[in-house]
Amino acid sequence: MTQHPLALPTQALATPSPRPSLPGDESCWQALLRRDRGYNGRFWFSVRTTGVYCLPSCAARRPLRRNVAFHASPADAEAAGFRPCKRCKPTDWQADLGLSKPVARACALFDAAADGDTPASLSDVARRVGLSSGALSKRFIAELGVNPRDWLVARKRQRFRKALRDGESVAGALYGAGYGSPSRVYETSDKALGMTPATYAKGGAGAQIDYTTVESAYGRVLVAATHKGIAAVFLGEDDRALEKDLKRDFPAAEIRRDDQALATRVKGVLARLYGRKPSALDAPDVPLDIVGTAFQWKVWKALTEIPPGQTRTYGEIAKRIGEPAAARAVGRACANNRAAGVIPCHRAVGVRGSLNGYRWGVARKERLLADERRRSST
Repeated sequence: MTQHPLALPTQALATPSPRPSLPGDESCWQALLRRDRGYNGRFWFSVRTTGVYCLPSCAARRPLRRNVAFHASPADAEAAGFRPCKRCKPTDWQADLGLSKPVARACALFDAAADGDTPASLSDVARRVGLSSGALSKRFIAELGVNPRDWLVARKRQRFRKALRDGESVAGALYGAGYGSPSRVYETSDKALGMTPATYAKGGAGAQIDYTTVESAYGRVLVAATHKGIAAVFLGEDDRALEKDLKRDFPAAEIRRDDQALATRVKGVLARLYGRKPSALDAPDVPLDIVGTAFQWKVWKALTEIPPGQTRTYGEIAKRIGEPAAARAVGRACANNRAAGVIPCHRAVGVRGSLNGYRWGVARKERLLADERRRSST
């Protein structure tokens, strides 16, 4: 089954995970209640009493929480015995995420060519969707946040990762993905996998992540870090759920609780969450080990430059980073932020200031902004 093109720039370059990252159960449930289209492609939900699975935005009657399960892909939902909803058509979700027809068609053409022996050229794909090469590139940047070339690189990496997860040898996976030589994979393995291919093929075994949880004014906070820096900052109500989210993101890593080792970094995270220190992506007390696309880092840096208590729309942020047509891609970069508070995505809002699409809950977003405004006025 063809996977959604939007998953590639983020998932293929994200912190290593042997399977697609699934948001926490509470985040999924809140997105379901809001029918949040911004979560389409990030998870699917199934309903035990009906036997179907749906997109988060499905307009059908909301199910009871006890009957709902969340899945990382349509394939996972179908493997669990559920059939696709006829109303929201969860296997055809590119259009539901707002991709224009030319971009969705171009992604499909690139994918189809990758399955054959001859890769598709940008000019040929552009001609087939009725655009010039330059116009198609602009559409990709506006809707996906990357140009076609970077999208194709990320797509190749995803095929390579999937082949390793499916048990293929490193050699078979790299040639099947379209790499010309093993050296190209090992040269870029930090970006493609976060580790060497051989380690990744074992599900990330050997990677070590320490974590701790603390209480805050915004609920429980989980801080996780590798030896390089902070890998995740999650907000929630329950330690067990937060730990489950962490293990889901890093299923084969060695994950251990170490409250003492992370004490200094927790102080840095809380200082930013409470507005005692300005956000900064290169701050020495909160070094980050969260890999994203160049576009995502531009967005995240722009978020740290918004004064506490103030907000900017996705469109305003897009203009700020020099990509005025990329408002939707800015929203997706915010949705893929794993470092709550450190990267202040709560300061990004929708048109007319709507507080929609916050991974850790709209109520929490509203309170963060209110507290920042109160502190700024004193």
